[in-house]
Amino acid sequence: MTTTPLPTGHKRIDLLEMKSIVKRFPGVLAADHIDFDVRSGEIHALLGENGAGKSTLMKMLYGLYHPDEGQILINGEPTIIERPQDAIKHGIGMIHQHFMLVPSLTVAENVALGMKSSRGMRLDIDLVVQRLQELSEAYNLKVDPTLPIWQLAVGEQQRVEILRALYKGAALLILDEPTAVLTPQEVDDLFVILNQLSDDGHALVFISHKLHEVLEISKQITVLRDGKRVNSISTSDATKPLLAEMMVGRPVLLEYDKEPQALQDERLVLNNVSALSNRGTVGLDDVSLSIRGGEIVGIAGVSGNGQQELAQCIAGLRSVTSGTVFFAGQNMTNKSPSRVNAMGLSYIPEERMIDGVIKEFSVAENLVLQDHDHTKFTWGGIFMNFRKIKEACQEAIKAYEIKTPGTDTLIKNLSGGNIQKLVLARELSREPSVLIAAQPTRGVDIGASEYIHQRLLDERDNGTAIMLISEDLDEIRALSDRILVMFEGRIVGEVINDNVDIEHLGMLMTGSSEKV
Repeated sequence: MTTTPLPTGHKRIDLLEMKSIVKRFPGVLAADHIDFDVRSGEIHALLGENGAGKSTLMKMLYGLYHPDEGQILINGEPTIIERPQDAIKHGIGMIHQHFMLVPSLTVAENVALGMKSSRGMRLDIDLVVQRLQELSEAYNLKVDPTLPIWQLAVGEQQRVEILRALYKGAALLILDEPTAVLTPQEVDDLFVILNQLSDDGHALVFISHKLHEVLEISKQITVLRDGKRVNSISTSDATKPLLAEMMVGRPVLLEYDKEPQALQDERLVLNNVSALSNRGTVGLDDVSLSIRGGEIVGIAGVSGNGQQELAQCIAGLRSVTSGTVFFAGQNMTNKSPSRVNAMGLSYIPEERMIDGVIKEFSVAENLVLQDHDHTKFTWGGIFMNFRKIKEACQEAIKAYEIKTPGTDTLIKNLSGGNIQKLVLARELSREPSVLIAAQPTRGVDIGASEYIHQRLLDERDNGTAIMLISEDLDEIRALSDRILVMFEGRIVGEVINDNVDIEHLGMLMTGSSEKV
């Protein structure tokens, strides 16, 4: 039987070391003399907040960046990695968070893309298919090499990325937030694969912000903070509170005590609501739900299953094609955003830099985007009262712990967490009756996430009706009183959070109603 051999020249990596690595960008020391190592047969987790230096460090290992100082050693030998091709030659592969696949090409064609054919000018896709089938069998990476990428589920596409790295001879795999878009069942399947790779002698670097996953899958954990290595510890010696404190530099609250609330009146009701997606296909399909004051209803689901359309229909940003939306008993279907806001809706949008703020406006200007014509911010309802605006902004900065040089600082110069805090301050200052929080902590550090979570719980306790849309099941489970699951634009199940079964929740997220 003829097979396509693995690329020549790749090494077995028994030990990879990064010593005193330094990387500077204009005005930023992104990596400050970081030491890191990973061994054959080891899953080494790299943990840290946004901007801690995790991705920068791994991009230098993969040849996307070049260190200004320091040394990379493979099996004790100094190694220079100028570009990704050099990394691949040395047996280093990287699985990016956003897959680098061409949807219209098959699995085998994606793997072969950019590689020389063993037949010269003739394609050898049949040999690539054969080799992929062998790798698929060996590592339980079940995927049909002849199928186009667009026909594969997200978890299957990730397997293709891993197969491609293995096909190219990767002895060390870097996995950047590999579980971000997976269902619980897909995460379990991935962990089986990673453990098998580790048992087979591969070295793996697992980048994640999910503490429970790091504790479950890794053998060793290195924590970075502000471009520096805080510590490396054995996973057996680690706990969630310890890791969180190492990441942030202070104790972090990871679990919340939610006191039972007496539910108030129905604030938001959707009856058989349908809407189109941006592509003109069905985005929402006959959705009905209700939320009462004093409860948080979580909307769970894999990205792209109607969550964005749901939020926008409620906020008046997307047309409802059929069905009705009621606020406090009043029909607000297809009313303008200003009318909806006047009824007491506040909206924390999924894309804060697109829908939440204006990048070229100052912190103060962004704080009053919706209420700049309110009497409290104007002279006689005509001229803006800049003194009052500045005072309100200073109060918000203090109350919401927003780190900014001043009220006149352009919003684009703030970190993601501080921008999100400003959006939160603006929306909650309006004392909403209904709050839609879409991905409120996406891309936000664990410390800022803790603050945002506590504010949402405070609003719940004050009687606000809250819809929490999130792809982070830990966040959904920590905050929600009830959980609704969306799949292909429909509500496919409801779970009371006290009795949540994570396996059942995961099955609902894939469109199955069968409990496992």
